[in-house]
Amino acid sequence: MTGNDLLSRFRGCRVLVVGDLMLDEFVWGQVNRISPEAPVPVVEVTRRSSTPGGAANTAANIGSLGGEPVLAGVIGDDAGGTRVCELLRDLGVETAPVVRDPGRPTTTKTRVIAHSQQVVRIDHEAPGPVAAAVRAELLDRIAAALPAVRGCVVSDYGKGVVTPDFVGQLIARARAAGVPIVVDPKGTDYVKYRGATLVKPNQLEAGKVLNRDLRTDPDVDTAGTDLLELLGPDTSVLVTRGAHGMSLFEHARQPVHIPAQAREVYDVTGAGDTVAGTLALSLAVGGDLEAACRLASLAAAIVVGKVGTATCSFEELKAAQQVVKW
Repeated sequence: MTGNDLLSRFRGCRVLVVGDLMLDEFVWGQVNRISPEAPVPVVEVTRRSSTPGGAANTAANIGSLGGEPVLAGVIGDDAGGTRVCELLRDLGVETAPVVRDPGRPTTTKTRVIAHSQQVVRIDHEAPGPVAAAVRAELLDRIAAALPAVRGCVVSDYGKGVVTPDFVGQLIARARAAGVPIVVDPKGTDYVKYRGATLVKPNQLEAGKVLNRDLRTDPDVDTAGTDLLELLGPDTSVLVTRGAHGMSLFEHARQPVHIPAQAREVYDVTGAGDTVAGTLALSLAVGGDLEAACRLASLAAAIVVGKVGTATCSFEELKAAQQVVKW
């Protein structure tokens, strides 16, 4: 199936996104001097903006690509959570499965940017797993949403939603419903993702899981094979490799190496969310794994050429696909 065939089916495809929700705040300004108090730049603020982050950015990408995202996760009962919901409503993201937890704040990342460069990032979050009762409520809402979706993404940012028990139940329910599930992983416990359709670590993450450095192409090939064995017979692996592209590993097939498409890189913030969303949409509309990965590589090339947490639009991806033509 060609990229254009896949894209033509994206419109109206409902995809469930589950994971850690965040608010990404941006403080934009200029630096013209160094502080006399400490050797740090003084940023003169010119404007502020905010976008949905984490799993919420994955949902935003699916919407931007023409799909219909349904978002499930946990936010605080605070101003940050309210802002995330406002932003998502403006983007047309369905948020009925989102649970508010008054016992923890909405995870917020504030980035200070001057002259298209990130100066500093400030995080506000509560470490540790979400309360069991909150996860149970979230699973109930996911169960209600699953019959109406065609694909699923798990965006694990290690902020407390995607615990082993939770994601195990989620994967089992998605498989029972015949829904392909893409995992954007975190941490080193990949056993909890067994049964997913595709797990997509980056090269550094894959090395950490296997406790080794991945420096060469043969290193990555061996790691891919080892990850397949770790994850079991039902799960494929996509290792994203930055400027070196992507490497797809499937059982009983030779690895497929997909070159990077980016010409200029300004900011990689949110690029993994774009890849995950594109993969999930492609699989949801019946694409095979290789076609899905090639289209995701194009989408990633578009967003890394933008500053800040960005999305790839249907029109941008269609134009890029017409140039590449595969």
